[in-house]
Amino acid sequence: MNTVIEKIKKMITHPQALGMLALEQRLARGLSDKAFVSLEYWLTIGKKLELGNPTTFNEKLQWLKLYDHNPNYAAYVDKYEVRSLIEKKIGKQYLVPIIELYESVEQIKYSRLPSQFVLKPTHTSGNVLVCHNKDNLDVQLVNRKLESWLKRDYYWVHREWPYKNIKPRIICEPLLVDESDFELKDYKILCFNGIPKIIQVMSGRSKRQFYLNHFDINWNPVTIERSDHSSLNPSDITKPKRLSEMIDIARILSNGFSFVRVDFYHTPENLYFGELTFFPASGMIQFKDESVDHEWGSWLTIIH
Repeated sequence: MNTVIEKIKKMITHPQALGMLALEQRLARGLSDKAFVSLEYWLTIGKKLELGNPTTFNEKLQWLKLYDHNPNYAAYVDKYEVRSLIEKKIGKQYLVPIIELYESVEQIKYSRLPSQFVLKPTHTSGNVLVCHNKDNLDVQLVNRKLESWLKRDYYWVHREWPYKNIKPRIICEPLLVDESDFELKDYKILCFNGIPKIIQVMSGRSKRQFYLNHFDINWNPVTIERSDHSSLNPSDITKPKRLSEMIDIARILSNGFSFVRVDFYHTPENLYFGELTFFPASGMIQFKDESVDHEWGSWLTIIH
């Protein structure tokens, strides 16, 4: 194992220049989950991972990643299978409508799709293709991207166990927008042992930027600076009308989990469930102030 780690280290001229996909493809599959996670943590956070007595939020998420192998988690992260679970827990009205579900790129008939839509794989994280105007769509380019997503086993990217052995499919949904009429913000509620504590608002995706703002559950701004995301002036982010409903739902969906992030979309007409995330940023959030990592860690009690 040490020999493999040394080879990987030699590939790297600077930790920030690490291409995790290359690491995944070339050498990482020779590492155990623990060795891989420890190495990635060191390269990303710059510290040795403490698993014997984890205290920070990031450390505890790594522990959960390695040792909390609840077989039910796969259905929660599968973007299609989770729908039936959500319908049973909170109701079908919170589900984003489905246009179609595909098991192969060949099944996609673009002529039958609306002018605007969204395509995303059901078995990975972070892969989304947004079509604002079908007339401008490069179908061949899109198909190549979809093919690469279908071939991807996301478990190997960060060793997030819930993604192991999920059936690869592509889901097509309508393009949603919020009150801006051109983009869609994500409202992400971080729940610690079933208690909603922090609300993240992700905005700016339409401009290929990612802003993250934080609020407590009473919508008071919380200053949390990260190396990988900037933030907007909190006064520029309007409190969602159905915030209390989001919090109530997050409390229901997070019950029984040590940690989970519950995501929502809020359009002028509806409130929609987005997804459940057990390891935000794969448990390697680059906090500028380490005290936040410790504070969040103190809120999380690992359920054995």
